Amino acid sequence: MKVVEKFVSINGESSHAGELAVFVRFKGCNLNCTYCDTMWANHRDCEYDEISPHEILEYIENSGIKNVTLTGGEPLIQPEIHELLKILSKKDKLRVEVETNGSVYLEPFCGEYRPFFTMDYKLPESGYESKMNLENFSLLSKNDVVKFVCSNENDVMRAFDIIGRFNLSEKCNVYLSPVFGSIEPVSIVNLMMAHKMNDVRLQIQMHKVIWNPDEKGV
Repeated sequence: MKVVEKFVSINGESSHAGELAVFVRFKGCNLNCTYCDTMWANHRDCEYDEISPHEILEYIENSGIKNVTLTGGEPLIQPEIHELLKILSKKDKLRVEVETNGSVYLEPFCGEYRPFFTMDYKLPESGYESKMNLENFSLLSKNDVVKFVCSNENDVMRAFDIIGRFNLSEKCNVYLSPVFGSIEPVSIVNLMMAHKMNDVRLQIQMHKVIWNPDEKGV
């Protein structure tokens, strides 16, 4: 598997934000979003280590951390991702999260070795809303997250439309997250209040507040 970095930090986003997590970041993505903050991991010439699923498991177990975040890039396009999820699922103490971009159909990953998903829905300013797989919404559970990364107020209102159309706040955790430096969080909060967005949470990328926003390995 093509791993561009692995490290222990706090989870800056998702339902376990603020908790320690061990991260494994994979190379490559099938999208190219305008605001992507790990664009470097998607470049063809990005350096990576070829690491087997069992070696990844060994690294995770040696870290002593139970929250595991598989991210990218897009981890679900890795050829050996099924094998990795299988061996991780056999470790009862591990809590495995997959950060996925919303374009990959989740059904093949919802069987015996199912992780929990933090799934982006790409809003218009990302440039990739047309790539979203809407069938994924029917596969989500209470442990999963749908995250809407908002670049402007139009994105927030589009998120509001999608949340209501698919009853997302009744199916899973729903977060609105500002693109760092593009929209002020107060603008999102004002729209949340104006439109009575119950059971929807604002989430700031915590790691970008604690460390330099461009720093890797955090």
